[in-house]
Amino acid sequence: MLPLASRTRKPVFMLDYDDSGFRRDGAPHRIISGAVHYFRIHPDLWADRLRRLRAMGANTVDTYVPWNFHELPSGKKDFTGWRDLGRFLRLARDNGLDVILRPGPYICAEWEFGGFPARLLTVDGLRLRCAEPAYLAEVDGWFDAVVPEFLPLLASRGGPVVAVQIENEYGSYGNDAAYLAHLHEGLVERGVDCLLFTADGAEDALQQGGGIPGLLATATFGSRAAERFEVLRRHQPKGPLTAMEFWIGWFDHLGAPHHVRDAAESARSLDDLLAAGASVNLYMAHGGTNFGFWAGANHTGAHPYDAGHEPDVTSYDYDAPIGEAGELTEKFHAFRAVIGKYVPLPDVELPEPPPRIAPQRLDGPTGRARLLDSLDALSEPVRRAAPEPMERVGQSLGLIHYRTRVPGPRGELPLRIDGIGDRAHVFADGAPLGVLERNAPGRTLPLATGPTGATLDILVEAHGRVNYGPLMDDHKGIGRGVSHGRQRLFDWEIRPLPLTDLSALAFDPAVGAADEDPAFHRFEAHLDAPGDAFVALPGWGRGLLWLNGFMLGRYSPDSPQRTLYAPGPLWRAGGNELIVLELATHGTALELRDRPDLGSTTTAPSVDY
Repeated sequence: MLPLASRTRKPVFMLDYDDSGFRRDGAPHRIISGAVHYFRIHPDLWADRLRRLRAMGANTVDTYVPWNFHELPSGKKDFTGWRDLGRFLRLARDNGLDVILRPGPYICAEWEFGGFPARLLTVDGLRLRCAEPAYLAEVDGWFDAVVPEFLPLLASRGGPVVAVQIENEYGSYGNDAAYLAHLHEGLVERGVDCLLFTADGAEDALQQGGGIPGLLATATFGSRAAERFEVLRRHQPKGPLTAMEFWIGWFDHLGAPHHVRDAAESARSLDDLLAAGASVNLYMAHGGTNFGFWAGANHTGAHPYDAGHEPDVTSYDYDAPIGEAGELTEKFHAFRAVIGKYVPLPDVELPEPPPRIAPQRLDGPTGRARLLDSLDALSEPVRRAAPEPMERVGQSLGLIHYRTRVPGPRGELPLRIDGIGDRAHVFADGAPLGVLERNAPGRTLPLATGPTGATLDILVEAHGRVNYGPLMDDHKGIGRGVSHGRQRLFDWEIRPLPLTDLSALAFDPAVGAADEDPAFHRFEAHLDAPGDAFVALPGWGRGLLWLNGFMLGRYSPDSPQRTLYAPGPLWRAGGNELIVLELATHGTALELRDRPDLGSTTTAPSVDY
């Protein structure tokens, strides 16, 4: 039996392993797991998605725990409502599923800032993901909050949690063994006595950087199982072979098509993996949705403010076997057939499709409110000598507005914003001047002022913070400064716009909206009964959409998806309010559809998984 450093008591039952593979409660066991993220699913639908996972043949569910989802702006850690981790774990147990838990502190997951709270960017001297004291102190605070939430639900206490991951694919980032040791010791000292493991890409350098001596190592990949496991065996000669992330689809980002992976090809790759005697965690079994501002981003540049920022879209469908709205796809049935060759399938009827509303068109908003006229209703201003990034004024997510006076008279000079995070709409005396973007860092806008000068307004959209790679020092808003000609501009009024409460907006049916004039539009929809819907915005440009006060997400002309998923629990029988914040091109109608449109597709390159 390989030693488990984390064992501290006699278990009720335990997931363990020996030279031949996993053992559960002493008997040989193969993990057939699927990733399902509770934070991407309305909590009223957790049980439904878990039932569908079990019906596919899985015996385990895997989920991350995002630190920033549970930490409120006040700093308090919240584990209630949508954030009720314990409830999700108990529902997994009730549906016959073990749980693999991945509590970070870093999770990646194409999630905003990889799960870190944005306030970490304001801590002087803090360096992420290493044994730097200020960072370790923050991590210890997170563990102090999250471990008690799942400790009573460990398998050793009769709960469903059979394994806990240390960090996440750390070898893809660094090689700080002292940092990993601190995380390991921190979990053990807080009472985590289940199997602990690491997960890293199937490359030698990544396994070297992310492994912890004496703990189970697993691999992440999406094809060529024999080749990947050969790498894993070089670093763990004995014990179970495990694909802790077997990528069966891919995520989408702005400026690229919707990714799909052929169902038959994916099933063959899964069959190859299981035929090798391995255990698997399907990433993703059900993707869900990046509601609100929670979508993350990648970065292909060399420095944080270089071009190459790739924000992810609202949908996290991932071309998973269980679709974003719970659909049982062709891939679901293909995977179920493969899984049934290796483990007994549950004797259950396959769940019916979730109910959907009848399509309807919503013509003409019942009222509008210009954003620049609504600033007092949305935010309290703060004064700063220079424009500060949003983290420095206590904001994590949303939009942020900056205002100053430019002296005059002045002839035409270039206006430059340094360190944009991520898209700046610029106005002079209320008239649109143009848009500057992070991915075009050298661009300027011409600005001349009259005899008394001009009021300069800058509204900055924050797309997702980078969630993967070395460039995670990703501030939002304006990070460096604003210049007119060769002169820096000072004396700024800054308004954080997290947009968590729109109830103070004054909608007026007489208010118009010209293109490039950001404005809120209010629509009403009447339903006989709630059901899933997919909201399309034909004729609109880019912006945000709320349903009954809940932000569904963002839409954009450079996003592949053309509808936003609106789950049934958010709707009411009778009247429903939809609010659109349009930042560019204003439409006149919304459409409620009964099927999604995630955009034109490209086949994911499985050979490179």
